[in-house]
Amino acid sequence: MVKGYSFSDGIITINRDFTELDLFLKKFLDVLKEHTDYLVVSGFISISSGRTRATEDIDVLFPKLSVGKFKLLFDDLLDGGFWCYQGDISSTVYPYVDNLNSIRFAIKDNIFPNIELVPIDSSRKAKTFEFNNSVLMKVKDFVFRIPLLEFEILYKELALKSKKDLEDAKFLRAFFSDILSSQRFSECKQVILDDINDWRKNDG
Repeated sequence: MVKGYSFSDGIITINRDFTELDLFLKKFLDVLKEHTDYLVVSGFISISSGRTRATEDIDVLFPKLSVGKFKLLFDDLLDGGFWCYQGDISSTVYPYVDNLNSIRFAIKDNIFPNIELVPIDSSRKAKTFEFNNSVLMKVKDFVFRIPLLEFEILYKELALKSKKDLEDAKFLRAFFSDILSSQRFSECKQVILDDINDWRKNDG
């Protein structure tokens, strides 16, 4: 049986053709990468790996930017054919970023699919760990950054825990069983559980 992926030199190559969702994300990342680092997370990883389910958005983490750097990114995204759900000018949208609230972008004259762009800083340990410990995924000539697979699986199982997330995690465990590491699972689990406990303390 031919596997749906190969793993070499730290790159997970998915053996399939492009989808419209791939091309949409590639168009967005081509702009984003000119201004900041990023991490593609959550459901798109499962879908990109071959899990069949519908999605309307792609989650992308990025480090919180200064107001000036965000303006350059925002204006380039508009020039690149995107629009933002939260506003037409960067000064209107930046308060969302400053408060670590997500913002959404789609192709002009469309609502779906969209990118949920999520600003992060060092206040959440799990997000910081996730962002700083990544791997590369490749579909044809499109290469993009994703979290460690072990982190992605455990975050869905321990933190998110919706039916959709648990099914994603189950798929990823089975699909990538040959390259998953028990040591990385252990390390990621501790980071996620510590973050959940910190969040509960602060929330209480």
